[in-house]
Amino acid sequence: MSNETVSVGQWSEYNFELSPADRKIFEAALHGLTGVRYTPVAKATQVVAGTNYSFLSRAVTATATPQEFAAKVRIFQPLHDGQPYLREISRLEP
Repeated sequence: MSNETVSVGQWSEYNFELSPADRKIFEAALHGLTGVRYTPVAKATQVVAGTNYSFLSRAVTATATPQEFAAKVRIFQPLHDGQPYLREISRLEP
C-alpha cells in the first residue's frame, strides 16, 4: 500500500486490500449480470465528479466447461449517493 498523495483526476495505484465498501460498490454495479462471475482482487480509483473504480478481477464463465480469465471492471460512483454503475468490462490478455 502506498502513502503517496493522489491528486484529483489522477488514478491511484492498484491496492489489493479491498474494503467492505469497495465490495459493495462492485456488487451493486454488477447486480443482475449473468453469464460470468467476477471476483474483485484489486482496485484503483480516480476522483472526478464522483469516483471511477478500476477493479482487477477474476472471471469465470457460467458454462458447461467454465473458462477462467482476468478482467478489468470499470465502475463509476456518482457524487451524492448515486447508484454505482458499470462502465466497461475488458478481458485482460495473459
